[in-house]
This record gives sequence, C-alpha cells and structure tokens, in this order.
Amino acid sequence: MQVQSYFNSLDSIEGELATLNLGPTHPATHGIFQNVLKMDGERIVHAEPTIGYIHRAFEKLAEHKPYNQITPITDRLNYCSSPINNMGWHMTVEKLIGCELPKRAQYMRVIIMELSRIADHLVCNTVIGVDTGALTGFTYMFQERERIYDLFEEVCGSRLTTNIGRIGGMERDFSPRFHKLLKEFLQGFPARFEEFTGLLERNRIFMDRCIGAGPIAGDRAIAYGFTGPNLRAAGVDYDVRVMSPYSSYEDFDFTIPVGTQGDTYDRFVVRQEEIRQSLRIILQAYDNLPQGEYHADVPDFYLPDKPDVYTKMEALIYHFKVVMAETPVPVGEVYHSVEGGNGELGFYLVSDGGRQPYRLHFRRPCFIFYQAYPEMIKGSMLSDAILTMSSMNVIAGELDA
Repeated sequence: MQVQSYFNSLDSIEGELATLNLGPTHPATHGIFQNVLKMDGERIVHAEPTIGYIHRAFEKLAEHKPYNQITPITDRLNYCSSPINNMGWHMTVEKLIGCELPKRAQYMRVIIMELSRIADHLVCNTVIGVDTGALTGFTYMFQERERIYDLFEEVCGSRLTTNIGRIGGMERDFSPRFHKLLKEFLQGFPARFEEFTGLLERNRIFMDRCIGAGPIAGDRAIAYGFTGPNLRAAGVDYDVRVMSPYSSYEDFDFTIPVGTQGDTYDRFVVRQEEIRQSLRIILQAYDNLPQGEYHADVPDFYLPDKPDVYTKMEALIYHFKVVMAETPVPVGEVYHSVEGGNGELGFYLVSDGGRQPYRLHFRRPCFIFYQAYPEMIKGSMLSDAILTMSSMNVIAGELDA
C-alpha cells in the first residue's frame, strides 16, 4: 500500500488506533522525555513529543551567578561533550570583554574540543548499534571513551561534567602525563576505531535496518533549524568551524562530510567520518602546538597562581576580585557559537555591567531539531522510530535548559 493512500484510509479506522507512551522513562528513549504515539498496529500514525521533565532553569540560574560560576551549568547541557560547552561559554565572555588568547591556548582548546567530539560521536554511533541488536561495538568502544576521559581527568580532575578551562584560556598547561596519555591514544585509537567500523558500517543487517529509517530532506532540515551532523547528513554543507572560525580552526586542514538521504544510515556514516576528521585535527594541533602562555593576560578574570596569592599583595587582591565577582564587565550584547557535538551551540549574552549577566540564552541544537522528530517517524514502524531517535542523538540535557 502506498503511503498516501495508507494515510487517506486512516479516517475510517480512527477508533481502532492505539495510544502508546514512549517514555518519559524508557531505556529506548536515552533520556527523560516522552512521545505519545498513535499507532496502527506497529506503524506510527502520529507523534506528540513532551519535554520538561528535567527542566533546571539554567538561563534563570545564570542571571544570578557571576560569569566564572556559569561554566558548571554548561556542563549539564550536552553532557556527552561537556568541554565544548565550557569553552563555548568562555569564548562568549572573551568576545564581550575583548580578550584575545595566545595561540597555544587556542590550540589546546582545539585538542580538548575535538577529543570531546570523538567521545560524543562514539556514544551516538555505538548506541545505534545497540538499538539494532549489536551490543559488542558499544562495550568495545566505551574503552576508548574512557581513555578520553582519562585525558580530561588529567587536565581538570573531572571526567563527565568537566568545568574545564577558564575565561581567558586554560587553567594549567598540559602535564607530562597528559602528553603520554594523548600519544598513546593517538597511536592506538585509529586501528581500534576501524575495527568497530568493520563491525557495522558495511554490515548487511545493520544497513538494512538503518537505510531509509527516519529520513529528512535538506530543505526541511533547514526549515526546522537543523545544524551539525543531522543537517550535514541531509546534504547541507554547514559547519560553524568553517563558516565562522574560532579558536584558530582556520589553521587546520579537514573535510566536512556530507550525506545525501538524511536517514539513519547517513547520520551514522557522517559521524563516523567526523571522528576521523577530528582525529586529523588533533594530530595537526598537537604536532604544531605553539610555545607560549596557556592563558591570556587578563588578571581581572583569570585567577593568579596560588604561590603568588600567598606571597604578593597584588595577586591576593586580584584573587579576591575574581572570586567575589568584583571585576568590571563591559555593557553590551554578544552572540557566539561553536560547533558542538550535535550542531551549533550558541550563547546570546546581554550585559548591563553588573556582576551577573542581565540575560543569557543558550541555543541548544537538540531542542531545535527534536521538533522534527514527529515528521521524521510518521508512517514508520516503531522499531525504526527508536533508531531514528538514536541517530539524531537527542540529549535530554539540551532539551530542558
């Protein structure tokens, strides 16, 4: 039966349709959100998404916190790639105060952000495998994610919600152990990743399950405001790192992968190639890591070294000013965006010169593209709807800011 004639016949069987709650707490939703589905057997006729189950009032909280205390809030957006959120926020404040970072600090940020992107995409793509019945790749590649988290822990002492870096640069330089761990990761990861690729990418069962599931055309994706891998999988070549370079991304040579069908398989393959390109960027940044300072000369925003705080009055004064948020902030409004794990992560900041932002809005990519989910799964089987959700990488932390 053709899809159009199928939907034309639904009016006559309205009373025979079933309502199914997919979520808000369900292992297949990968987060706390709900879809109320109207089902004709296994086929989805209509979907109504519901969010707000973990709303934490981030934007209102940010209006009552000093600028340096907002960083931990950003951890809780896309918690699969927290450092990108942290550094996107730091760059927004730096844009407001007119702070230019040394090259070394910018390259260090790029290394951390691309490691975060790899970790984020690994979670997404291995979960697609799980939802098609293939658990091996998930358990195998989580070892690689743990190696990345070891690197984060060495830099900042934390793994998942990192609070990494500071306004003005990095908190500290890369340690000898970080260099050792990074070299080991760069040497071993490519072969292990290609082994995972061999498990799924050309696997006939996996391809049959993913090709044609949850497609969206490029024009519809643009109309919904898609960005990131989901937009590129639909055939639209847009990446913030290229269109509006930040943190010296213009220095690096990398390719933006683009799909054609905008379906689950394209989203999987695009993220696979983005992992390879992130690795390529890290290698370039690490091989050409500049000498110099790892933070800018902004004593009003950057904590002085602890030994200086104990021995020098000027350092003690600046330490007090930063901690107590007694530093002057320019009046103005700025918008800055970075290429997050799921697309354009933006921060719209309005300052009235006070200790806290007058207004701060987070542009969360998941919140925007999740609106298209009912359209993408209409007419599909329930099992395909689960796959579609996994391949979109809907993160509940970005839905409910």
